Amino acid sequence: MKENFLHYVWQYKLFNKLNLKLISGESLQILHSGLSNKNSGPDFFNAKAIIDKILWYGHIEIHVKSSDWYQHQHEEDKNYDAVILHVVYEHDVDIYMKGNKQISTLELKDFIDSSITEKYASIFQQQTNWISCEKEIHTINSFIYQNFTERLYLERLESKSKFIFTLLENTNYDFEAVLFQLLVKNFGLKVNGDTFLKLATSFDFSLIRKIGANEFQLSALLFGQAGFLNEIEESEYQNKLKKEYEYLKHKYQLNSLGKNEFQFFRMRPNNFPTIRLAQIATLYSSYRSLFSKLIHLENIDDFYELLSTGVNEFWEEHYTFLKSSKKNKKQLTKSFIDLLLINTILPLKFVYLKHRDEFEETNFFKLLESIQPEKNTIIQKFESLKISSKNALESQALLQLKTNYCNHKKCLSCSFGNTILRS
Repeated sequence: MKENFLHYVWQYKLFNKLNLKLISGESLQILHSGLSNKNSGPDFFNAKAIIDKILWYGHIEIHVKSSDWYQHQHEEDKNYDAVILHVVYEHDVDIYMKGNKQISTLELKDFIDSSITEKYASIFQQQTNWISCEKEIHTINSFIYQNFTERLYLERLESKSKFIFTLLENTNYDFEAVLFQLLVKNFGLKVNGDTFLKLATSFDFSLIRKIGANEFQLSALLFGQAGFLNEIEESEYQNKLKKEYEYLKHKYQLNSLGKNEFQFFRMRPNNFPTIRLAQIATLYSSYRSLFSKLIHLENIDDFYELLSTGVNEFWEEHYTFLKSSKKNKKQLTKSFIDLLLINTILPLKFVYLKHRDEFEETNFFKLLESIQPEKNTIIQKFESLKISSKNALESQALLQLKTNYCNHKKCLSCSFGNTILRS
């Protein structure tokens, strides 16, 4: 028996509420089970109960065994002086309050329907499945599924917002600067994302405002800061970039990263750091005030049109500075733009709209539902359990479900778990 299960049973009154008796034999009537407390102190605040025909207001404390009261040293904590009822699964010792008064205790085990405890144990306490309810999750009806996936996605947005707010505070709420930092980070994908962010924050964004419209200067800045221009020049283009970077480095007192911080190993050529930096340079030299343009777009095709950038002539025939290759425009693909939308643009737009008190769920969800779902091992595993993602909102929600609920066995806080348990 787990204490969080008893919390769940108490909160949702999943026990026989008729003819309740305390261990002392006194009658008990629950008028209000109290408000769940997620912080320190009693488990439920401001409960209301009639004990032996006397009305009581106060707090509720819940334990598996009565002796847990002493195990947790509640007798020494003033926060528990206002507890009016001790709810336990099994009563094993009498508990006394100040003044040598025995606390009113309800033993729940004889009042809980055995089918609920059996289902809880069979589904949520086993350890072998990928997720606890993998045999039942496909039975969730569409209404509950849609409502909870929307909530899960908003939770994921809120979680991503914390990092965005940190960047905003560091830039004095410069949304253009934060967009640049986030985009650069996500151009690096998982392998190079942190290093790309380090690159994006290695100089002040005011420098992008000054030289961003010049693709050559911007390329010199990005490749120079990344350390790709420190080697012996193998091409006229690289030599020109190096000279330009030396000028920028001296003028703006720049300190570059090391080339070895960027990973090429086991990466597809189109994901090489050199290609992603070249694409960033082309994108930012094509548009002034990119954030202002992106924030007002509502149609997915408009995002694709704006972000479908390629590379300059040199990079059309190269993947690195050292070796030429077959000509390829290396435009951003729709699938890559989808990742930028999911992980950068929409989370930042969410923060911006919330910051201005202009966030409206319907239009936001509509845009997300027009984006294809991600493809990864977690989404594929859910598909094997007959849970398919039709769009990015659902795939993001399932990622949130797996990482924040299933992995931590928070089944009783999950709408799917609730539904399965009560079915």
